[in-house]
Amino acid sequence: MAASPFTLSSTDFHDGGTLGKTFVFNGMACTGDDVSPALHWSGAPAGTKSFALTVWDPDAPVRGGWWHWVLFDIPASANSLAQGAGSTKQAAAPAASVEGTTSFGKPGYGGPCPPVGSGAHHYIFTLYALDETHAGSATAKTNGPGLKALIAKHVLGSTTLTGRYGRP
Repeated sequence: MAASPFTLSSTDFHDGGTLGKTFVFNGMACTGDDVSPALHWSGAPAGTKSFALTVWDPDAPVRGGWWHWVLFDIPASANSLAQGAGSTKQAAAPAASVEGTTSFGKPGYGGPCPPVGSGAHHYIFTLYALDETHAGSATAKTNGPGLKALIAKHVLGSTTLTGRYGRP
């Protein structure tokens, strides 16, 4: 019997769909609620010991794109993140998970806020299944590129979900 595919989904938006105001950044002239969307996954590869999640905007007008969320050491027993799990004001992420540093210079989820007139940007939610319980030497100061480098040799599989958002 073949293993189920490793998939990532959300009840808050569909792959390629528009992210609603609830999930948009609140600041820098954006007026969203800055709440991370609910995420659910299934079909993790055999041997998964933890998960890591990044949210990245490759369309941002800065070198290397913009990192909106960096979360790692998510226990292998988890199969979802509740809406608002990216808030550092509450203990909504799974116990033992760690929020890294985003391009906003702080931990936690930071929603979309692309420059006016730059079109709809892509927000790529990537979930990594890892063969280690802890993401190497990653700490709360670890950013997206740093996390990807630390976990590169420990990824058993990954899956993505892409949301879009733009300001006219």
